[in-house]
Amino acid sequence: MEIAGYIASALIGLALGLIGGGGSILTVPVLVYLFGINAVEATAYSLFIVGATSLVGSWSKYREGLVDVKTALVFGLPSIAAVYLTRALLVPAIPVEITTVAGFVLTRDLLLMLLFAVLMVFASISMIKDKKPVVSAKAGGFRYGMILLEGLVVGTLTGLVGAGGGFLIIPALVLFTGLSMKMAVGTSLLIIAAKSLIGFTGDLGHLQPDWTLILTITAIAIAGIFAGNFLARKTDGSKLKKGFGWFVLVMGVYILLKELVFQNA
Repeated sequence: MEIAGYIASALIGLALGLIGGGGSILTVPVLVYLFGINAVEATAYSLFIVGATSLVGSWSKYREGLVDVKTALVFGLPSIAAVYLTRALLVPAIPVEITTVAGFVLTRDLLLMLLFAVLMVFASISMIKDKKPVVSAKAGGFRYGMILLEGLVVGTLTGLVGAGGGFLIIPALVLFTGLSMKMAVGTSLLIIAAKSLIGFTGDLGHLQPDWTLILTITAIAIAGIFAGNFLARKTDGSKLKKGFGWFVLVMGVYILLKELVFQNA
């Protein structure tokens, strides 16, 4: 299964390079189902892997002038604080066994996987459907309150499930700051990198990471990004995004069925 896991790690980066986002949504399922990592550790490892790969992607966007540092700071600071506090305080405070109803035991690992599966379904829908272009805010309409609130919400979600949340960040940046879509994509990568990497440090007080595994997967995913960037110049990104969306939807439904229906099968 580890070989399949390393192949899937390359696909994470490949998806990020090809369609500019979404690949990180695969990181936790790869860690849990192919490497056998428990959900709490998997979400922590995912933060580092997603953060490092996004950092590489944001650097290339920055060199192209497609990163708004001011916006990244306004959105990123509350998001970073939320991720860190979620990993350092909230996740460890969740009981290992939360409740039992009619013989069904809701554990912390199960709760995190269910939250992640629901996030995958919502992310897939945003990739599949043909959306109308997001209308940006008018000049001078930088809405600090909404950006701060969105940063807190996305940061908490990222801390719980270990995914970057780009499908939530990009529309928010366009709507509330007036950034173009291309600028929003580049800026979101910097935000994801910062909040994920700093959020990961919130786990270090109660986690002994397998650095060999983490760094190996990260290196493979980063290599995938470069391959994806190369292929992106020769392929139709919109069609790829829709196809990848269907794949993510199938994975999300599979996780829900596996954890709820076939858990004890």
